[in-house]
Amino acid sequence: MDRPKVVLGVSGGIAAYKACELLRRLTESGHDVRVVPTASALRFVGEPTWSALSGNPVSPQVWDDVHEVPHVRIGQAADLVVVAPATADTLARAAHGLADDLLTNTLLTARCPVVFAPAMHTEMWENPATRENVATLRRRGAVVIEPAVGRLTGVDTGKGRLPDPAEIFEVCRRVLARGAEGGSADLAGRHVVVSAGGTREPLDPVRFLGNRSSGKQGYALARTAVARGARVTLVAANTDLADPAGADVVRVGTAVQLREAVLKAASDADAVVMAAAVADFRPATYAAGKIKKREGQEPAPVELVRNPDVLAELAADRPHAGQVVVGFAAETDDVLANGRAKLARKGCDLLVVNEVGERRTFGSEENEAVVLAADGTETPVPYGPKEALADVVWDLVARRW
Repeated sequence: MDRPKVVLGVSGGIAAYKACELLRRLTESGHDVRVVPTASALRFVGEPTWSALSGNPVSPQVWDDVHEVPHVRIGQAADLVVVAPATADTLARAAHGLADDLLTNTLLTARCPVVFAPAMHTEMWENPATRENVATLRRRGAVVIEPAVGRLTGVDTGKGRLPDPAEIFEVCRRVLARGAEGGSADLAGRHVVVSAGGTREPLDPVRFLGNRSSGKQGYALARTAVARGARVTLVAANTDLADPAGADVVRVGTAVQLREAVLKAASDADAVVMAAAVADFRPATYAAGKIKKREGQEPAPVELVRNPDVLAELAADRPHAGQVVVGFAAETDDVLANGRAKLARKGCDLLVVNEVGERRTFGSEENEAVVLAADGTETPVPYGPKEALADVVWDLVARRW
């Protein structure tokens, strides 16, 4: 079988053990994986482990099996190179074109997409030297995933943690798919903001007004944007999904909180995609204690007030002329007619219109939609994975840049 060939580079950091899980996911999904560790990485996870899990020989040296010219052949034959974890040292050597071991030689000879998943202490990640190296790699077309925030080595906590291996795998899968389709990191250098999930408006300490949005479409938009090279801020409202690798996640609860987070993140964004289901109304008053059921008495009516219209505000007050604003319209009837009216009313550039219901779209892995544009064009997206719709949205956004 002609299986996709993946090179998994492993740098010498404590997070090297997590690469075993990434390797397992790659091999079990049908990829032919060649692990290329640095000499330092082998001090954390030994050669027999990598060889047993991958089914391929493992060596950090250019001197082994010289007759096969591994320092050239491995990179030439690869469909994807992913380095996880990528230490500050590995990023620096890759950015400066050094070639003193098998991994850096492979990076220099690869003509396929390259993904780096950095892992290091916060101070190292924020150091100007590292930031310049990352910018250099991104400018050359590599996808450098933003590290996660969390517990680091020892007692330290901050940005620099290796993202969850399952989420790194999702980025690799999307990069491979786009490579097969002739795609590239076309969103490199762009900052995009995506909202996802559904806001909840508290009525009392135990009850709220909410909606059925799972956040899966917004997360698909975030994942595909990361795989296409963008810096992604994801404003997540009441979701229980794993953080997409490479996205800076801001968690919110109510529509007012979402508005504040989105407007802050949008100040330097090239695009804002409002995929979250934002409540139109909230209770006018909040009961400090649980509202009790009274025998023989009907409950008091719940008075509602309007929430801020975040999408309309974004479209009307853009921080710079080139910012693209995308909205979503979940409709239950007269879908396109209501969508066209909403597009005109909100003033956004694109509006993704889909039909929703109790057993339709919400919580599903698939979606079907029509993307309406302010210039009058309409792009139908047939029923399929939500990431396919996400790619169409980013294609349309990129054209407007």
